[in-house]
Amino acid sequence: MTPRCAASKWPESSQPIRPTSHTNTNPNHLMKLTLLTLALTLALPTLHAADKSLLDAPVKDIAGKATTLKPYAGKVLLIVNTASQCGSTPQYAGLEALHKKFGTRGFAVLGFPSNDFGEQEPADNAAIKKFCTATYNVTFPLFAKSQVKPGPEQNPVFTALTGPASPLPGDVGWNFAKFLVGRDGKLLKRFDTSVEPDDTDLLKALESALAKKP
Repeated sequence: MTPRCAASKWPESSQPIRPTSHTNTNPNHLMKLTLLTLALTLALPTLHAADKSLLDAPVKDIAGKATTLKPYAGKVLLIVNTASQCGSTPQYAGLEALHKKFGTRGFAVLGFPSNDFGEQEPADNAAIKKFCTATYNVTFPLFAKSQVKPGPEQNPVFTALTGPASPLPGDVGWNFAKFLVGRDGKLLKRFDTSVEPDDTDLLKALESALAKKP
């Protein structure tokens, strides 16, 4: 008589794995988790790029030499769109005073001349530099005249400061708008034309930014 085969048993080490009571195997739930993971994976490089875009933005200095804002990495910056024939042009004096007062603490004013508003910066770069130096003894860095309004020719610095990826998006409204940038290259606050360089709120924000370590 042929002996019957014994009932097969799973070896203990190869028992089939069954979901525990708290495992959610709902297909919709798993799909949501997959999509969330994918979204986060795609977003991280974009966020990292947004953080770097301001300092990496290609610009030209007042002499026309190609550069970026990388030389100012680790500093607190006040970026200003300027004009030589504006009612607010005397703010150059206050900006220069800020640059000198806080420069040794890791601060710089950066001026970006523009003819976008009222055509109040018609001169060329050489004439702009001469005017700023002779009239207001400006020593802070000036960059080549450029467009700060949105459009194909917009200065990349202002694309980063005002565009959709900015933490404080919105077009520049007039000359001498001010953008306070922290040591990490991130935009902290914006101040419009009417805010003078010695404004209390601006000075408080500047002191706070300077107090933070890179």
